[in-house]
Amino acid sequence: MRKLILKIHASLDGYVRGRNGDVMDWVFKTYDDELQQWEVATLWAAGKHIMGRKLYEEMAAYWPNSTEPFAPPMNEIPKVVFSHTLSESDWSGTRFASGDPAEQIARLKQEPGKPILLHG
Repeated sequence: MRKLILKIHASLDGYVRGRNGDVMDWVFKTYDDELQQWEVATLWAAGKHIMGRKLYEEMAAYWPNSTEPFAPPMNEIPKVVFSHTLSESDWSGTRFASGDPAEQIARLKQEPGKPILLHG
């Protein structure tokens, strides 16, 4: 059975977003080469990326045109997006799941392959 790994950036005091609702500006202020290498390796270690609709919309608007080191694994590894409203994507390798997330994830875990990385 595949592992399911939650990948979320959170500050020590529990914040996952910046003061203005921005997602990542506070995270990248602390990045160094070692952390970037770890992050890229973590992304490549996944066999599938899964996420909800809102995060998908932010990522799909950014990663396909990015030249950052994180872009290749984000663009090349298959993605499953949980949404009741979306059914098509221009982001390569994306499919949508509209059923019960627990059931869908249980099925994904039964598939062969590397771990599933849940972006939170």
